Amino acid sequence: PSLTDRFSPPADLLRVQDRHPHGVADASEGGIDPGEEPRAAAIRELREETGVRSAEIVAEAPNWLTYDFPADVKDKLNARWGTNWKGQAQKWFLFRLTGGDDEINLMGDGSEKPEFSEWAWMTPQQVIEKAVDFKKPVYEETLKHFAPYLQSDPTASS
Repeated sequence: PSLTDRFSPPADLLRVQDRHPHGVADASEGGIDPGEEPRAAAIRELREETGVRSAEIVAEAPNWLTYDFPADVKDKLNARWGTNWKGQAQKWFLFRLTGGDDEINLMGDGSEKPEFSEWAWMTPQQVIEKAVDFKKPVYEETLKHFAPYLQSDPTASS
């Protein structure tokens, strides 16, 4: 998954609203294709899901972070996809948007079915508050890793 930052003091993060009926906040996330590196997958997923091409990776969480699906979510996923999903392992990246807000297009780049219905810039705390409960610990851990980059504009001259 990725969080996209616009580095405006205080730093805000791009939060997207999931199209699923539970209507919770989420970050852009997706799978890694066979032979694909996590960094390349994050760039591809950001483009596919938000249309954003003008972004650079600022930071990468040092570890893979995991969560288990609650029983009701697991049952829905297994019924929907006919698999035995237990949870996810994720590698997180922080991007800085180098283009304008007008580049954000939740129809994505047209290569995938749209996953999100709306977006907003939010503080890190707001992102955590809006996350679905079972993902909150992962968001909290991720934002701890990214906190040094979210304090102020690291490109600003003193």
